[in-house]
Amino acid sequence: QVQMVESGGGSVQTGGSLRLSCVASGLPVSAHHMAWFRQAPGKEREGVTSISPGGSITYSLDSVKGRFTMSRDNAKNTLFLQMNSLIPEDTAMYYCAAGRKDPFTIDPATPSWYKWWGQGTQVTVSS
Repeated sequence: QVQMVESGGGSVQTGGSLRLSCVASGLPVSAHHMAWFRQAPGKEREGVTSISPGGSITYSLDSVKGRFTMSRDNAKNTLFLQMNSLIPEDTAMYYCAAGRKDPFTIDPATPSWYKWWGQGTQVTVSS
């Protein structure tokens, strides 16, 4: 059974930093496409950044480039999202996702492309 558990969210002021973690069980993170998504109240879920099984970053949201960094620890089977220079617009529930439903397409920024999801961790940035 696949399980993904996010942690590391919290409340910070503008300019602060947070490091999110996503511990996976039941699947090796090194063998799957993985991603971070976020969803703010009243808005659609959007892709933040994604990584291929080979370790290449396959997508990054323009508004987070230069501020957010995705990484992976294969030994710990954990995905990370280092978030720096946070702004109020980053306030959202952050989710990790893994595994693609369709092996013949590449669409890492689309939520429906992924098979497994965590429950999310809340990030709140105040001005």
